[in-house]
Amino acid sequence: MMRTTPIQLAAAIAACRMPLAEMRRSQNTSAGATLVGQNLGAKKPERAEKAVKIAGLYNMIFLGTLGLFFVIFAEPVISLFTNDPAIAPIGASCLRTVSYGFLFYAWGLVITQAFNGAGDTFTPTLINLFCFWLWEIPLAYLLSRHTSLGVRGAFFAITIAFSTLAVVSYSIFRRGKWKTTKV
Repeated sequence: MMRTTPIQLAAAIAACRMPLAEMRRSQNTSAGATLVGQNLGAKKPERAEKAVKIAGLYNMIFLGTLGLFFVIFAEPVISLFTNDPAIAPIGASCLRTVSYGFLFYAWGLVITQAFNGAGDTFTPTLINLFCFWLWEIPLAYLLSRHTSLGVRGAFFAITIAFSTLAVVSYSIFRRGKWKTTKV
């Protein structure tokens, strides 16, 4: 069983600050939710669905471009947060691994917020509970402690969990029950 060292933890923290900050800036998630609420209130569910898809596309372009930037320039980006030679390579590995999933994150964040815009807060709560608490955390533990991946297993778990969120959210979104919510 591998133990996480303070250096690995510091690297992960340094690496995760940038993508999380940029994901928060991805305002298309809120815009999609707002347009869902407005269009459902106007009894135009097809327009609400179209708005979500457009917001998702724009979010994928934004975060996909950003993710590509982070994959290519992981080392210089991490050097903005730390110059420690023990931390920087692990941080760059984390940033690169997490950034591979940005297209999925972009889509999943918009779709999940669309449920909120429809007035359904229960569905996103369940999706988040499953994808992050019941899937990402045990997966990170398993991959980092019981495989040869070590700390990189936790990084992969982040990407896998957010990708799972996108797939699960879209599967539920496609069923269309959210369109029947009274706003």
